[in-house]
Amino acid sequence: MKQTPDLSAAAWRKSSYSAGGDNNCVEVSDDHPGIVPVRDSKHPDDSPVLVFTATSWTPFLAGLKN
Repeated sequence: MKQTPDLSAAAWRKSSYSAGGDNNCVEVSDDHPGIVPVRDSKHPDDSPVLVFTATSWTPFLAGLKN
């Protein structure tokens, strides 16, 4: 069973596509080796965090761009 990482001190950044507004976007935390945590920027404190492996993050983004 995989253990959920402690993300309580994570530094989050908004997607570069959000243009700094309150649009529907995601936040990503870059400071966790091997994983990429992602959360909903509209509900940062109560939305679930999706945790991608670093190796699956790049193909995921490529799929979104296509």
